[in-house]
Amino acid sequence: MEPLSDPIPAATLIVMRETAGAPELLIAERARTMAFAAGALVFPGGRIDPADHAAAAILAPALADGAARVAAIRETIEETGIAPALSPAPDAAMLTALRAGVDAGEPIHRLLARLGLAADLDALVPFARWCPNFKEARRFDTLFYLVEAPPGAAAHADQGETVRTFWASAADILAEVAAGRAHAIFPTRRNLERLARFGSFAEARADAARHPVRKITPWIEERGGARLLCIPDDAGYPVTAEPLETARRH
Repeated sequence: MEPLSDPIPAATLIVMRETAGAPELLIAERARTMAFAAGALVFPGGRIDPADHAAAAILAPALADGAARVAAIRETIEETGIAPALSPAPDAAMLTALRAGVDAGEPIHRLLARLGLAADLDALVPFARWCPNFKEARRFDTLFYLVEAPPGAAAHADQGETVRTFWASAADILAEVAAGRAHAIFPTRRNLERLARFGSFAEARADAARHPVRKITPWIEERGGARLLCIPDDAGYPVTAEPLETARRH
């Protein structure tokens, strides 16, 4: 049996904003040319680079997962133009400068210092960790974090990795996927189902506190003659099994 590739460390940011109705989440649509999750709806994020470790050592040396938090913020700036967990809250001109600096590869701790900004990495709430073990061109071990959206945040896709960004409730995103008008991979759908239960950021944060983050690796199990893709039933997710054929199709 051919061995699996080593998973790539990655981080994802679930940016949530309060509305009069259900909270809305920041979603990016990946370009169809991407090697991983082409055309899928995702939360912004990406791999953890060596520079993220260097930045974390300066910005938050006491945080064991500091590099993942830095990567989550950096990737969100790059893919959507939104800069969460920074103070003071960047205005439009500063957001442009931030994105340009990230795109140019400027180390984020130097970029923040140059612009007079501070990163509050403690504002990111650990929410989940997923590491599927299927044969894919790229396999990721991804940490998910919750964060509140900056006031008045407006998203703009980078037109590289992402072709569209938008805000929507978890329930509305799931409805689009169920209707076949959008595509989302298995971990994203499971996290959307979990997020759809919350009426506020405070509720999401409280749920995260009740379910300490542990690595979730889905497995295939046969039940009643059907092959299901399963996850643990005690990790905070309302849906823990799905027929394998629909899990792959969506």
